[in-house]
Amino acid sequence: MSQGYMRERTRTAGVLGYLVVALAVGLATLGSGAAEAGPARTVLVMGDSLSAAYGLAPEEGWVALTAERMSKEAPGWRVVNASVSGETTAGGASRIEGELARNKPAVVVIALGGNDGLRGLPLKQTRANLEKMVGAAKAAGARVLLVGMRMPPNLGKAYTEGFTANFRTVAEAHQVALLPFLLEPIAMDRASFQADNIHPVAAVQPKLRDHVWPALAPLLK
Repeated sequence: MSQGYMRERTRTAGVLGYLVVALAVGLATLGSGAAEAGPARTVLVMGDSLSAAYGLAPEEGWVALTAERMSKEAPGWRVVNASVSGETTAGGASRIEGELARNKPAVVVIALGGNDGLRGLPLKQTRANLEKMVGAAKAAGARVLLVGMRMPPNLGKAYTEGFTANFRTVAEAHQVALLPFLLEPIAMDRASFQADNIHPVAAVQPKLRDHVWPALAPLLK
């Protein structure tokens, strides 16, 4: 399936998916523990289709599953999923200040960059956008988890290695937490992906949740 076709599909579903996922995740985090603790602190997730549960029911995605786990293990927190299918780092950089103002998060998870790589966008541009998002989140007083992505080798060694290094460079420069590769637990298993070979199936979303959790949980202390 061509990248252009996939981008068109994900863009079409993007805004509606964002609204539905945000509602579902918000409902999932409502519980007696959070109510007893007073106003919940917010984790804001800025991601693309991998975080927006593309091709799945909203409650099946790893972000919604993380919200469920959080309600049990870290009461007093809620998740706002501001992920948009088809989003690039440029899109995230243009939206983040509005999301920060609207949601006032204590923690921001930035899981963008995959669509930059699929389009072969300049590495310096991607890095600058990631730095803008991290800087804006820190300026707003939020702790940050940067979630990395990797590209297939057909893009060339220099590009793929530089793409991977971008996340590490930004995390080290801004002293924020880093999860190097979101799809690490499932990347080598074709059965873990939908027919497009890009988006994970529902059955493996708990693996992604459990992969992200050890990096996220310390930020909720």
